[in-house]
This record gives sequence, C-alpha cells and structure tokens, in this order.
Amino acid sequence: MKHITFVWVLFFWAGHQQALAQPSLPEAKKGILLARIDSILQGEVDADRIPGAVVEVKQSGRLIIRKAYGFANRYNYDHSPAIPPEIMTPEHLFDIASLTKVVGTTTSVMLLADKGILKVDDPVYLYVPGFGTPEKRSITLRHLLTHTAGLAEWYPLYYRCSNKKESYKLIEDLPLRFPVGSQRKYSDLGFVILGEIIEKVSGMPLEQFMEKNIFIPLDMLHTTYNPLARGGFTRIASTSHGNPYEKRMVHDSALGFRVPEIDPDSWNGWRTYTLRGEVNDGNAWYANGGISGAAGLFSTADDLQKLVDILLAGGKAGTTRFLQQKTIDLFLTKDAFGNGLGWMMDPAGSFMKNAPPGSFGHTGFTGTSIVVVPGSALSVILLINRQNRGLLLSGEYYNVTPVRRQVFEAVMQAL
Repeated sequence: MKHITFVWVLFFWAGHQQALAQPSLPEAKKGILLARIDSILQGEVDADRIPGAVVEVKQSGRLIIRKAYGFANRYNYDHSPAIPPEIMTPEHLFDIASLTKVVGTTTSVMLLADKGILKVDDPVYLYVPGFGTPEKRSITLRHLLTHTAGLAEWYPLYYRCSNKKESYKLIEDLPLRFPVGSQRKYSDLGFVILGEIIEKVSGMPLEQFMEKNIFIPLDMLHTTYNPLARGGFTRIASTSHGNPYEKRMVHDSALGFRVPEIDPDSWNGWRTYTLRGEVNDGNAWYANGGISGAAGLFSTADDLQKLVDILLAGGKAGTTRFLQQKTIDLFLTKDAFGNGLGWMMDPAGSFMKNAPPGSFGHTGFTGTSIVVVPGSALSVILLINRQNRGLLLSGEYYNVTPVRRQVFEAVMQAL
C-alpha cells in the first residue's frame, strides 16, 4: 500500500517544476535547450536514479534557465519512501561539499592575496610553523591550492580529533604521502590547512571571515555553514542517510583509503539518521564542528551564481570592485597539471569534458557542480542531492558525472 501511495505522489508531482527564463538565446533555441535538459534531469528523477536537482544557466548577464526537478527529500533513513516527498525548488539550500573549496576557501585566499596580505608562493610554514620541518618546508600556498603539496588524499581526522585546533595539529604532524610538487593528488587536508591560514592572517574564525568578506558583500545571504544553527532556513535538500560510504572508507581496504594505524572499531560516532542541514563530510562534521576549508558550506544556485558573476565580470559587482582582474587571472591560469588555483580547468574526461580553453569549474561529492566558460560569458550550475537515493548495491553512490556532462554538452550545443 505504501508503494502504491508513493507512486501516486510521484505522478501527482511530476509536473511540479519551477522555472524562470529570460531571453538570451533565440526563443526557438532556448526551447530546444530546455526540452533537452528536461529530458536529462526529469528522466533521471523518473528512473529513480537521482532524487532531485536544480539547474541554473546564465549567459552574458541573462538568466536562460532556472529550474528545479524532483524532490529535496525522497527517502527516509530506512530507505522507505518519504510520504509525502519534499518537492525540490530553486530556493533549496544544498550541502555543496567540495564546492566549499572554491566558493569559500579559494575566494578567501584570493581576497587576501588581492590586498597583499599574503602571496600564493609564500611557504606555508610562515603561517603554520608545523610545516617548517625539512619534509614540508618547501610547501607553498600554491601547492595547497593545486593539490600538489604531497599531503594524504584523505584521513579520518575524527578518530583522533574533536575540534579544529586538534585537526590542524594532526595534519601538521602527518607525514607526506607524495613528493612535494611531483603530482596532483586531490586532498581535502590541504584545504583544511588553508582554512587555518585564513584564520591566522585575518584574526577571525573562518566562517566569520567568509560571511563578512564574501557572503554579505555579494548578497549571498543563503550561503552559510551550519544552517540549522543559524536558523531561518526552512528549505534544505537532504543528503545521505548517516555516513555509510565514509564508514566503508575506514573499514574497506579495497577502496584504498584505509589508514593502517587506525582501528576502524575504535570510534563509533556514526550518525544514524538522514542528514538535512548537517554537512555530509565526516571530517567537517565530527572533527570541526561543521566548519572546514574543505567542506561544510550550504548554498543555493542563486547565491553561487552571484560569485560566478563576479568572476565573469572581472571582479566587479556592479560598480563596486570586489577583486582585481590580475588576481582572477592569477588563480585561473593553468599549472603544469592543467588546473588553476583552487579551480579545476582540465576538461579531459571530466564533468566539463571538451570545454573551451579558459573554462573552469569544480564538483562536490554530494552531487553539486559549477562550470564557467569565460569566452562565452556562460555558466552552468547543477545541484543534485544524489546521496538521498542511498548507496547502490555496489556500495557506491550513483555516478552523476555523465549527467553533469550531458547537461553541459546540451548547453554548449545550444549556443
């Protein structure tokens, strides 16, 4: 009976989608693009591969598509269908996961560099003395921003830490896993340390620095850490049911993240409920009070668009200068591994495959992504709450990279 009710609710709400479009493309092309994106995203929802999504496409200052699909909460912790499911809207906040790295942390470093308070080629030990060891002394902020510092790709900090001070100290003490500058190994730990540096040079907690210097000036009033503690936010997309995948990372050596010195059973603080308004990332939540330079921010498509608009406008918000163009150029120049500072710029085989030169973007583990094509004054923001679907039988979350790629390709073909 529950299954029948759930199916009825799905069909009842199938046509409930919120959209806003302003003319930019010719109407015929815009209609074709919208139909194509509808086919992709509504098709994913109808096939029960993703719970819901929000997409926002903007070109040359004009909003082309702003639309929500599916559900903000479709399943309960026991994987029974939510009755009724919560309908997704463009106003829903998402746990943007690693988009925190670019939206919050990278932008913060850009502002500090823009003001001459720090330089991206400064050695990290100038700000974090623990990096003054022979092994780490050559690591610079650039290395942290480009994931080339040689730090471990991941570490379950919460097994040994209960606050950010302890987390910072542990990362400082951990041995390097790779030679400095030799290769790009995506690491959350480097961005946790960037958060520490931002706090030290600004004299402010990370969340306060971002709010004062980014979110309030850019009117990003729906972007925050710990939205439930802040209050006033009623529309938040649900993510995972506890932290089942991260628990696998600790226990299952086949995934390649197992830390030999840690007994997986020595800590058992795993959440046993559906996460809504609590950051999915375990290191941010369990070890850092929900606040980290690597993850933790919640935001909406509209708010993310405001930051993207600044980057496309050469650092200006209307007539107000937010960043110098030279600072944007510094951060969006490819390195030896084909990426910028913080931002991903290598389009090979990724969510932005075959993007034009100069394009940049980033993804988040929860299902979020941003792609920006400066040459076309174009941006594509896609937020998917894929984790609310639960783990697949394989023990993985549904891979939304092909979905991201299809949406991006549809937009590029429409231009």
